[in-house]
Amino acid sequence: MGKYKSLCSMIMVALLVSFTNGESPYRFYDWNVTYGDIYPLGVKQRGILINGQFPGPPIESVTNDNLIVSVFNSLDEPFLISWNGVQQRRNSWQDGVFGTNCPIPPGQNFTYVLQVKDQIGSYFYFPSLAFHKAAGGFGSIKILSRPLIPVPFPPPAGDFTILTGDWFKQNHTDLKAILDGGHDLPFPDGLLINGRGSYGNTFTVDQGKTYRFRISNVGISTSINFRIQGHKLLLVEVEGVHTLQNTYESLDIHLGQSYSVLVTADQPPLDYNIVVSTRFTSQILSATAIFHYSNSAGSAGPPPGGPTIQIDWSLEQARSIRKNLTASGPRPNPQGSYHYGLINVTRTIRLVNSAPIIDGKQRYAVNSVSFIPPDTPLKLADYFKISSVFSLGSIPDNPTGGGAYLQTSVVAADFRAYIEVVFENPEDSVQSWHIDGYNVFVVGMDGGQWLPDSRLSYNLRDTISRCTVQVYPKSWTAVYIALDNVGMWNIRSENWARQYLGQQLYLRVYSPANSWRDEYPIPKNALLCGRAVGRRTRPL
Repeated sequence: MGKYKSLCSMIMVALLVSFTNGESPYRFYDWNVTYGDIYPLGVKQRGILINGQFPGPPIESVTNDNLIVSVFNSLDEPFLISWNGVQQRRNSWQDGVFGTNCPIPPGQNFTYVLQVKDQIGSYFYFPSLAFHKAAGGFGSIKILSRPLIPVPFPPPAGDFTILTGDWFKQNHTDLKAILDGGHDLPFPDGLLINGRGSYGNTFTVDQGKTYRFRISNVGISTSINFRIQGHKLLLVEVEGVHTLQNTYESLDIHLGQSYSVLVTADQPPLDYNIVVSTRFTSQILSATAIFHYSNSAGSAGPPPGGPTIQIDWSLEQARSIRKNLTASGPRPNPQGSYHYGLINVTRTIRLVNSAPIIDGKQRYAVNSVSFIPPDTPLKLADYFKISSVFSLGSIPDNPTGGGAYLQTSVVAADFRAYIEVVFENPEDSVQSWHIDGYNVFVVGMDGGQWLPDSRLSYNLRDTISRCTVQVYPKSWTAVYIALDNVGMWNIRSENWARQYLGQQLYLRVYSPANSWRDEYPIPKNALLCGRAVGRRTRPL
């Protein structure tokens, strides 16, 4: 262990010399990833722990902080961690998905060097390989504003994190075997709140004070609804963007999404139920925690019900979530100073999900292409100019209506282009899409088929920008993306079975300048695998 710590220290010093800018602080994390017994739904399971914890330890940072995360893989299989919502400005080398990084082999270490550049807000990390996400290994990421940057609400009396989502009693290896056999997953067995089932968590508050709750859906298959019995939710932040401060009775939170709400303890001093429940499912699962007044006189009664299958209700709520144009974001200038609706779109990409059967097995596809991982991470193949790993344009910009097929799909895009992406969902289930490296402007969503005239309904003034967007059944969602972040970026379904079986692709944002101004060089400690083995990164 002493040699391991010494090696980590040497690597971190070298990395600090490479990336230090003399201004932003560094925060260091040493993580040991292991298997361990967990009982989230009362049944013994083999979970993935970080430093013995499930969920994993939180990351707490401030805008522009540098995060040095040393990960030692004590599992018996390769492992990677990705950072949901952290944009990795100029640095897709640290994104932690197989398209950008070689897995950390068993018994070895890798040190991530991240900077939360020009970001605030609530996010989470998770294991990205195989089906590890169904075993744990996830944790919260909190990015606070710098001290001199105004925040559009008074400091809360407390700041709570809720990581919630669906859960299966089967081990992740069993779930993976089901998918590898060409079948879809069964319905989940329950919901968790911070790694525990119902009444496993208590959040203590003082009467009359206001608290911040950061809620992320870290599940793998279902949307959820979040509510607190007898209390209003004042929405203040969505994935790094300060919102108009609308009040809600409950909030729909789709796979991979994160929200921040303020809750004031303004009711009689009792114990109230915090409830999460599944949305758009024939069977309704729920889990509860306790919103406990410090001077509580007893229980407030049974948990309140919530919305179940109402799509129009959820759509209207989604449309009501808008950006606070006058509030500062990570910088002191107002969030509305970037006029996204006045920029000319240079390209439209339509992405249609489907659920084909290929070679007798269940797969999932985008524009008829079901993604298969290459033998070498795409970023490394691109950097070392290794041929035949992938082809640019291997997925069309528009649906073809043809038969589905297997392919390593990569979209070519130019640095500083401004594009429109329309996610179209002809299926009967809600889709949730995540775009690594970016926040995107959610300009429109509606039922039916998207047509060019649908642009007449776009919100070109104050729509929310975020990294994960939902698409309702038989509906579409349109986003604008300013391609200002060079790299190889994963666009994926947050339904993890669909992602695993092909509903993903990569967006290669390319700058011909080959300048450190546009993109950081390959890390000195980059792991090499596949056809990149034996290549050199950079001189030490």
